[in-house]
Amino acid sequence: MAMPKAPKTFSVPVSPMFMNDAAIGGGMAFLNGELEKRDPRLLEPLSSVTWQRDIVAKTGGGWVDFTSNMFVDYATTGGNESGIIGGETNDIPIMQANTSKDLYKVFNFANILKVPFVDQQKMQTIGRSLDDILDKGIRLNYNKSVDNIVYTGVASMGIYGLINNPAITAATVPNGAAGTATWATKTPDEILNDINQALVATWAASEYDLTGMGNHILIPPVQYAYIVSTKVSGNADKSILQYLLDNNIGKNQGVDVFIGPSRWCTAAGASSKDRMMVYANNEDRINFDLPVALSRVMTQPQVTEMAYLTAYAAQIGQVKVLYTQCAVYRDGI
Repeated sequence: MAMPKAPKTFSVPVSPMFMNDAAIGGGMAFLNGELEKRDPRLLEPLSSVTWQRDIVAKTGGGWVDFTSNMFVDYATTGGNESGIIGGETNDIPIMQANTSKDLYKVFNFANILKVPFVDQQKMQTIGRSLDDILDKGIRLNYNKSVDNIVYTGVASMGIYGLINNPAITAATVPNGAAGTATWATKTPDEILNDINQALVATWAASEYDLTGMGNHILIPPVQYAYIVSTKVSGNADKSILQYLLDNNIGKNQGVDVFIGPSRWCTAAGASSKDRMMVYANNEDRINFDLPVALSRVMTQPQVTEMAYLTAYAAQIGQVKVLYTQCAVYRDGI
């Protein structure tokens, strides 16, 4: 009996499947998109705005070109300045007053917020508002503009700020025992002497009126970091900053003195030296105006660009140093 033949087998060649780089990259991008943990925050640019800390802003007043302040001086006539008289004195002084007015410039600030219609619709699908994003950008730009005007003014117009006013007396701090003026080479007592000399200078120039004594001290961030991180001595737990706050002449006279860092003081002095500013930070001595706060003033659709345009506007006044004797600069720290 014949055995049945075994069935024939055939091998069918199969072409191998290959993925090019583009396909692999697209697949990985999809996988990453599915597995990523998305942070919903928008990380904004790093920025520093400090004008709110260092000066009093007088708000309101409406749209103006200038702001003004009235000043008065007193004097008496005759040869009897003291006003002390006898029974038959005929030289009695007569009080007179002389008034004057100072004008200060006001600057107009404006920015346009543009929201394209298509982009606005796209942003809604991801839960973000383009209007809100751009609004924050405009407000940051406004605050930085105020910062610039407060600290440095507008040089092209001859308008000065807190740290570069030529009407304020400037001097170089004396050298310490190490032979240099910089605080990094001075002892805590020598640094305290620099501060006390500046405080006394404003006090004396103000006819020893304590409201004219400096209560606000601005120094560059490098010097501030040094006095914060350096102890008075190796055996003490008190920093130089705390030592200065506890022992200055202002505290002795009941004046609460503030010492803070300001990047605007770096290289602001003569020959680009670091500057310390000491001044009476109160409305009656130094201030500036914000006649019109930042606000949306008008909005309109722009059909040809398929966008909404919103105008923001404000007014910013220059720094008004009402009494220059209540402020001093000390360079070289």
